[in-house]
Amino acid sequence: MKEIVCKLLVIGAGPGGYICAIRAGQLGVDTVIVEAVKAGGTCLNIGCIPSKALIHAAEEFEKVSHMAGGKSPLGISLDAPKLDLGRTIAWKDGIVGRLNSGVLGLLRKARVKIVHGRARFRDGKTVEVETETGMQVIRAETVVIATGSEPVELPFLPFGGPVISSTEALSLKTVPQNLVVVGGGYIGLELGTAFAKMGSAVTVVETTPQILPQYDAELVKPVVTRLADLGVRVLTAAKAKGLAGNALLIETAEGAEEQLAADKILVTVGRKPRTEGWGLEELDLDRSGRFLRIDDRCRTSMRGIHAIGDITGEPMLAHRAMAQGEMVAEIVAGRKRTWDKRCIPAVCFTDPEIVTAGLSPDEARAQGYEIRVGQFPFNANGRAMTMLSEEGFVRIVARSDSNLVLGVQAVGAGVSELSSAFALALEMGARLEDIAATIHPHPTRSEGFQEAAMKALGHALHI
Repeated sequence: MKEIVCKLLVIGAGPGGYICAIRAGQLGVDTVIVEAVKAGGTCLNIGCIPSKALIHAAEEFEKVSHMAGGKSPLGISLDAPKLDLGRTIAWKDGIVGRLNSGVLGLLRKARVKIVHGRARFRDGKTVEVETETGMQVIRAETVVIATGSEPVELPFLPFGGPVISSTEALSLKTVPQNLVVVGGGYIGLELGTAFAKMGSAVTVVETTPQILPQYDAELVKPVVTRLADLGVRVLTAAKAKGLAGNALLIETAEGAEEQLAADKILVTVGRKPRTEGWGLEELDLDRSGRFLRIDDRCRTSMRGIHAIGDITGEPMLAHRAMAQGEMVAEIVAGRKRTWDKRCIPAVCFTDPEIVTAGLSPDEARAQGYEIRVGQFPFNANGRAMTMLSEEGFVRIVARSDSNLVLGVQAVGAGVSELSSAFALALEMGARLEDIAATIHPHPTRSEGFQEAAMKALGHALHI
């Protein structure tokens, strides 16, 4: 049995894990990383990256479909387009493959030893890894748990046959004629919208009174309108009950039973931390609900064991895991670091997109702040007009006494690219005057950010 001794062992090569290992390697820390499947984790392989590729392909197909139907106000017309989903998926897989190779190359460049296999704890310092060539033992001074998360399975709709998770949805070779999405959160609506654009008849079943329940109604309203334009049927306050032949049995908001015809049933009711299969029972780690409890340095209740990413709770976002991983690597290397983030922006890649950073108006009021709110609509933005995408707005929330920005939200086409500006403003403690006085390039959507600040100060120029 082979044995490796190192200073840092990272379990899981997802966004948090591989960033932690790369940064540690850059700082001269003797580092080993273990991955059971592929480098990049859920985000790169079966999440963020492939889903955005599919969303982009769907958007392009919808654009040319409108042109073929003579509906384009741009004066462009063409013959009816066709979609070869198999080729689309192959293109997506090519992107994933390139990024996989890139991550592995970066790990090697940082002199990180990569072990492919499934890790399992013996104790807090020792891990066994089942590799293709046999069992390998790794002993480390410090261990980072970065095992990620996995889709939640409903007991009455187990995965298999027509019932699929987002993983299978990203590898379909043909477009389902009828797709039912169980769960109206961001994953379900991102993929449901994409398949609707590719030609599926899509129905969304959501148990709460509103789709995207984590967002306020004002942000969600443009998404609801767009779903209706795409012909997506949205059933809120409805419950999935189980399979009924080639259909999904549901209970509607009115209490009636209905069967929804479905070639595929996409279940997207959330994700859960991956806590099984790696020897958690051999450790004495405090929990916070289903998650591992950590402090402001991502330390667990056991000395020498850190945890990062989805295993540590919400928000389950790749960029949160990356920031945690970088911080932990620097701590292991002897630097002084703590987790002190004013804001972790979140993006929902629906149509239109939604961005949230910091506090919403309701959240700010609930925390006792007296606030002022500035909101600027994209239908008054020249760039939005030229791109045929005037829906949505930018909204800024600030303290009324000091004008300190507490939060920024936006809904609209392409607003994901504004999220970094929103986060930077919050991290640097910007005030409304700072944003209003910053010269924003014209014509761009970013002018909406400046105008929202001006609106909050009482002197918006273009509305």
